[in-house]
Amino acid sequence: MSFTIATVNVNGLRAAVRKGMPDWVAATSADVITLQEVRAPDELVADLVGEGWSTASEASLLKGRAGVAIAVRSARDDVDLEAVRRGMPGVEGDAHTGRWLEADLSDPLGDGRDLTVVSCYLHSGTVEKPQTMIDKYAFLDAMMLRLEELRSQGGHVVLTGDINIAHTEWDIKNWKGNLKSAGFLPEERAYLDRLTTEAGFVDVHRALHGDGPGPYTWWSQRGKAFDNDSGWRIDYQLATEDLAARAVSAQVDRAPSYDARWSDHAPLVVTYS
Repeated sequence: MSFTIATVNVNGLRAAVRKGMPDWVAATSADVITLQEVRAPDELVADLVGEGWSTASEASLLKGRAGVAIAVRSARDDVDLEAVRRGMPGVEGDAHTGRWLEADLSDPLGDGRDLTVVSCYLHSGTVEKPQTMIDKYAFLDAMMLRLEELRSQGGHVVLTGDINIAHTEWDIKNWKGNLKSAGFLPEERAYLDRLTTEAGFVDVHRALHGDGPGPYTWWSQRGKAFDNDSGWRIDYQLATEDLAARAVSAQVDRAPSYDARWSDHAPLVVTYS
């Protein structure tokens, strides 16, 4: 028995569909796809993802911003998308909406334990705009508390999505030039340090790939960043230890060329056994 989860920031679901996302959806082996930066009303998400999938989403209260979703193959009977939990407990304000969605799957790996899948789109933040960093740290603080609550319930947990933080120098091509940039600040990276040590979560992609640069999941639309593979690894699957131990493969579905991209991110696909 195996179970595959894909996560991708679609950079606007309607635009991604126009640019070719349905071809990837048709070809993927994923049982679950988590989406971020959907930027579409909830009532449109199911139609945009297409037939064969059951979907749940949380749109942002800020029009045209954020938005997260979870899509599950309709043939699966181990998830109830009517029982999803929307929003991050402990934070208030429109800027925090459309960023956190949880769904519980009933024993998908056949080991008697349920699995909570989270689709998360963390604030990107901008150093020159202090409020955006205040929002980001407030969400991170709440996220750490929520993940501890979920882990303490005894089931498997996997946090998926665009965390907007490159954890180490291996996770960003131009790390020397971004030491003072949002997404690579020591204060931000310290949260991932805590999450992958004392909080008991494993960066599954890094664990399977091993030491070394990348593989990156996001490339700027400017210049030749994609062609030169000058990217950031900011999309993650962070799993509780028992679940991470079941991970057998991880891959980034990087487009073959710049003009074949349907998002500025590439899907991260992990299979658990």
